[in-house]
Amino acid sequence: MTPRDGAKDVTAKSTLRVAATEGRLERVRVMRRSRGAGHSVPGGISSDGRTWRPVKESRELKLGSEYTVDVVAFDEEGRRAARHTTFTTKAQPRRVIGFFTPEHRQTVGTGMILSIRFNRPIVERAAVQRGIRVSASPPVKVAPHWFGSSRLDFRPEEFWKPGTRVTLDLRLRGVRAAPDVYGVQRKRVHFTVGRDQRSVVDARRHTMTVRRDGEVVSRVPVTTGSAKNPTYAGDMVISEKFAVTRMNARTVGFGGEYDIDDVPHAMRLTDSGTFLHGNYWAPRRTFGKHNVSHGCIGLRDRKGGDPGSPAGAFFRDSLTGDVITVKNSGERTVAPGNGLSGWNMSWDAWTAGTALR
Repeated sequence: MTPRDGAKDVTAKSTLRVAATEGRLERVRVMRRSRGAGHSVPGGISSDGRTWRPVKESRELKLGSEYTVDVVAFDEEGRRAARHTTFTTKAQPRRVIGFFTPEHRQTVGTGMILSIRFNRPIVERAAVQRGIRVSASPPVKVAPHWFGSSRLDFRPEEFWKPGTRVTLDLRLRGVRAAPDVYGVQRKRVHFTVGRDQRSVVDARRHTMTVRRDGEVVSRVPVTTGSAKNPTYAGDMVISEKFAVTRMNARTVGFGGEYDIDDVPHAMRLTDSGTFLHGNYWAPRRTFGKHNVSHGCIGLRDRKGGDPGSPAGAFFRDSLTGDVITVKNSGERTVAPGNGLSGWNMSWDAWTAGTALR
């Protein structure tokens, strides 16, 4: 896949291409996000199934954009594999853009934290913060917190109430963000909070208890991080969902312990690589008995992903924004800025992260 995963400052003339050296491509989805809005990049798979290219009108990449590429392919023996990559193009000269989560009109869980990541470091943080308004209906106080100079998150003191409609109003056009750097966005988006689902993973008991609107709906046997690589403790929020994805140990700081290209029913919990996902390679007796992972939370599944498995059912019933709480893992509490983990920060500490006094 070109450009390569994680590439930055990609030029407009760079080639966007997906190729299968063995087997064939089944599905390719390319999205471009610019100024907070998402756009699908049209393209087609060749007749032999080996390559995907964008249509002629989309071959020149757009500057100031983040691209995501999701691919599903089959090898010559019919085994399924997937890749998810991202890259960003060069910023428009002297412009700052904020990429926000969640997406416009999305329905999310009660633990969703609205996060804006800027393509450039913000020097004039107070000016940028004045240009961003987050409101809720029914009304609730929502406070900002800066994580470094390029990320601004918003949340209420407690989890959102189901049915709340949250509006993000970006009024950054012409706002000075740094010397000779100005905002270009003028956009209003909203998302809606759905039902309240919260899950507690007890690493010592090897179980996950799922509550929906306060009632226990299931208890699922799991495997969590081993004694050598324990799972983070604390509150984590599902930020992304992938029906199938690749997991490579080298991308999260390990050696060559694993490289699995078809992990099913994967839900991201941290930026550093913690997922809750389906696991088909561990023996069935592992779940509910032993902790053997490198820090992820594994639920029983089948190769290729079984919708009726514990992992498949939980994936189907989960929303981005749902909260996963881990206890008794023996590991430290996850850092508030690692993923959407800001619920691990007290309200006083959170509100102290504003640039406006």
